[in-house]
Amino acid sequence: MHNFEKLTIWKDAQDLAADVYLMFANNHDWGFRDQIQRAAVSISNNIAEGSEYNSDKVFIRYLHIAKGSCSEVRNMLHLCPKIGYLDSATAADYIEKSKELSNKIANFILTLQKGNDNPPTP
Repeated sequence: MHNFEKLTIWKDAQDLAADVYLMFANNHDWGFRDQIQRAAVSISNNIAEGSEYNSDKVFIRYLHIAKGSCSEVRNMLHLCPKIGYLDSATAADYIEKSKELSNKIANFILTLQKGNDNPPTP
């Protein structure tokens, strides 16, 4: 079992979710807003939930789900400039942040798969 509050990936996911919530707080496209906000919070939720199992195999499954949610957020961010919800620079900045987070999660998955008894805190 891992203490998710100590994981950098969880902290980064929380920051991304908070930013997404604030960014779209006044967006009146309820469907879009709900979808991107739910996907963003799903990243840290899955990291937290998976960390509670006494199995790295199960934790890895939840980390893959978190990566999927990260991709969903990124996909929606690509759409934002096209439909006028964010300027291109802001969208690009958050697309990059979501890519970095996805890469960190992937690296942590690799660490867990190697069976390291004391994996580094990603």
